[in-house]
Amino acid sequence: MKKSLILMLLFFAVLGSTIAQDATPADTTYWRKGFLGTASFTQVSLTNWAAGGQNSISLGGYMTTFANYAKDRNSWENYLELGYGLIKQGDADFQKTNDKINIVSKFGRKMSQAKDGRLYFSSLIDFRTQFAPGFSAPGDEEYISKFMAPGYALVATGVDIKVNPSFSVNFAPVTGKFTFVNDDRLANAGAFGVEGAVFDTDGVTVLTPGKKARAELGSFLKVNYKKEVVSNVNVESRLEMFSNYLNNPQNIDVNWENIIILKVNEWLSTSFITQLIYDDDIKIAQFDEAGVQTGAGPRVQFKQLFGIGLTVKMGDKLKK
Repeated sequence: MKKSLILMLLFFAVLGSTIAQDATPADTTYWRKGFLGTASFTQVSLTNWAAGGQNSISLGGYMTTFANYAKDRNSWENYLELGYGLIKQGDADFQKTNDKINIVSKFGRKMSQAKDGRLYFSSLIDFRTQFAPGFSAPGDEEYISKFMAPGYALVATGVDIKVNPSFSVNFAPVTGKFTFVNDDRLANAGAFGVEGAVFDTDGVTVLTPGKKARAELGSFLKVNYKKEVVSNVNVESRLEMFSNYLNNPQNIDVNWENIIILKVNEWLSTSFITQLIYDDDIKIAQFDEAGVQTGAGPRVQFKQLFGIGLTVKMGDKLKK
């Protein structure tokens, strides 16, 4: 995990330096590009503290960068989002609090030649995975996820409605969703919705290995809102929904992210991030009060991050 955090911070530095050198005024190029990165650190140290508690250290990093092209009736939008966080409490090992890689590329062709046209034919590619292995609890030896286990790829074709510069709706009635589990143990267990292995009667010997990929055909809807709602307060909300035509289309996959960044000054900011996920194919283990697993089933997943720290912003005004 420490290596992953170091690599991510190096990426911040290199990418930020590149954008700063290459940025050109918006009126002399068809490209708009920018970078926003935040880093936070929290420490609690207790000595003979009568009220009790534990020493703790937390580290977090988050960045977004974009490169958007627009000329005549064509548009091409590219977006990268990375997030990584760690926490250490007491004598326990470091544990992940955030781990995200998201790459999006969308091409659009305006249906009308009108300058203020809002309707586009669009094709979209969306890829997601994570940096490092994830564990249920500190000290666990077996990971429950890792890089490309899972990995998700979405290929969608449809229409994009740009209601205004801050709000857009993308609907793709022809969408392929691909889930990758590039790990033998997780694939054999049928993790993240792939087809699991066939075992012998002993429950250990694998007769047929589990599938490492799963393909779905369905429709995709993405609603995106991004705006500086008041001075120095930026809000972004992304709601994504996918329905599988061939298997329980009524069970809609949901991924809803909200990002609020409050700028304190040129270098300091407060960020609040939430993410809600529901995927009927992801089974979450359930336990009784004694800690014994009683089953597994789909559940709403929710994550909340709050941080105060250093912020670096470069390039044109950030938008998608």
